[in-house]
Amino acid sequence: MTSAGGDSANLRETALRSAHEALGATLVDFAGWLMPLRYSGEKAEHTAVREKAGLFDLSHMGEVRITGPQAADLLDYSMVGHLSKVSVGRARYTMITDADGGVLDDLIVYRLAEDDYLVVPNAANVGTVLAALQERAGGFDAVVDDRSGDTALIALQGPAAVEILAPLTDADLSEIKYYAGYRHTVAGQPVLLARTGYTGEDGFEIFIEPAAGAPAVWEALLKAGEPHGLVPAGLSARDTLRLEAGMPLYGQELSRDLTPFDAGLGRVVKFEKEGDFVGRAALERAAERSADRSGGRRLIGLAARGRRPIRTGMPLLRDGEQVGTLSSGAPSPTLGRPIAMAYVDAGLDASTGEFAVDVRGRTEPVDVVELPFYKRER
Repeated sequence: MTSAGGDSANLRETALRSAHEALGATLVDFAGWLMPLRYSGEKAEHTAVREKAGLFDLSHMGEVRITGPQAADLLDYSMVGHLSKVSVGRARYTMITDADGGVLDDLIVYRLAEDDYLVVPNAANVGTVLAALQERAGGFDAVVDDRSGDTALIALQGPAAVEILAPLTDADLSEIKYYAGYRHTVAGQPVLLARTGYTGEDGFEIFIEPAAGAPAVWEALLKAGEPHGLVPAGLSARDTLRLEAGMPLYGQELSRDLTPFDAGLGRVVKFEKEGDFVGRAALERAAERSADRSGGRRLIGLAARGRRPIRTGMPLLRDGEQVGTLSSGAPSPTLGRPIAMAYVDAGLDASTGEFAVDVRGRTEPVDVVELPFYKRER
């Protein structure tokens, strides 16, 4: 095990740190947490998730409970989604924006009971989301409770996920639909078992509270998964998996300077819900601009013709002129060539011209391709 960034004394640790060290993980600072970047190597871990299964420690993610008679009303006002319409036991991908329509975070909201929701923000944005919800809770009969420090999160992802998990849980996995989450047990531990993920594959996210129960679940899954080719996987593989699946990463495809419509995710904004919500007026204007491409930006997919890596932050050129910057870029183990996403002006015609990426002064030709780059067979 090696630790990037020197002194790790001030970093938060998950309940699985010892397990990661025993597996030889490279641990790094990620959003103030000491997290596994890789174990055997990101390409092998990536391929295992696509072909068999991978196990991720995601305990750095946030968990915020919203409870009370007006929990649903608070979430409808605070976020762009129509969370009061989510059925008990189901989940919804949504976003929380500021008054100008800029994205504060993208997140998943689970409805655990009629007046009980679980909001899962990204690790770097837990404080931002928590503060926004607490501020917006004024006037609502609802309680905002940060459970992040008491909750562990393990993700089992890949085609073999069901076969691995089934012997360890009391749940009938055939009854758990995509974007659903229910109270069950895994390896004898009480958990929230959700069929969600960030890899483009089928799989489960397992919330464990208190977090001290996480090592027992982790070890049981590793043992059960060994005959199926399960491997522990780190943040590096998770990033290339989500990029292939065309999933945005906050700080790269999403930020306060971008609206959901810029990212091609305007579908998550539910104007049909009654009443006002934070950012409604600004997002209505953004929707109009997006519809006629009269302003704002647009996210496009790129695939390199050669094998030289194209990386986040590199300039995107069309006919020699810069028209954008790569928001994410990396080699794709599944496609066998580098891929990237980039923002361009909404009105740019990406169907004409020769596109290339400036790789330290050398132009690397790329093709504009449809997102996502990879989509699993259902």
